[in-house]
Amino acid sequence: MTTETLMTSGDNTQPAATTQPPAVVSTPETAATPPTTPDKVEDATPPADKPEGAPEKYEFKPIENAAAFDDAVIGAFSEVAKELNLTQDNAQKILDKVAPMMAARSAERFEATNQEWVAQATTDKEFGGDKLTENLAIAKSAMDKFATPELKELLNKTGLGNHPEFIRAFYRAGKAISEDKFVPGGDVTPTQSLAERLYGSTKK
Repeated sequence: MTTETLMTSGDNTQPAATTQPPAVVSTPETAATPPTTPDKVEDATPPADKPEGAPEKYEFKPIENAAAFDDAVIGAFSEVAKELNLTQDNAQKILDKVAPMMAARSAERFEATNQEWVAQATTDKEFGGDKLTENLAIAKSAMDKFATPELKELLNKTGLGNHPEFIRAFYRAGKAISEDKFVPGGDVTPTQSLAERLYGSTKK
């Protein structure tokens, strides 16, 4: 048996041509259209009321026992309250709480200063000591001669009448105008304050 190959075979039959599949013509893809989103639906809920803030101008109620809070102090406090956007009620609450405490501390400091002046005047080397009462009477004579009622009231109310330098000035003036040895009057009593001995009581 002979083995024939395709190269040596006498058969002229040609191998059937292989059929190529038809080329697929690619077409450009259609650009994808982004999905449309519906317009945002407006919230039908009405907005909440805007929190109350600082008023155009604060109208504070009078503060009891806080005379030190004058227009200038209240004006400065109002500026700070407005910067912090405090409501009228909140600003009033702060003022009601703080003002009396500050006024009380101011009065305490004033009294402490006044008592310090009294102590200094009582032991002053020029007019204090054992002859304090006599020398205060000399100072009072000059006060009665030269000072107006308004000045006496001012020195008494402010406590400056207890300051050693005020007493010293009137004491020296009293000595300068004395023609004879001065005898203290009977209206000077140890229970009076230095200011009352010099300027009289302003209490009514």
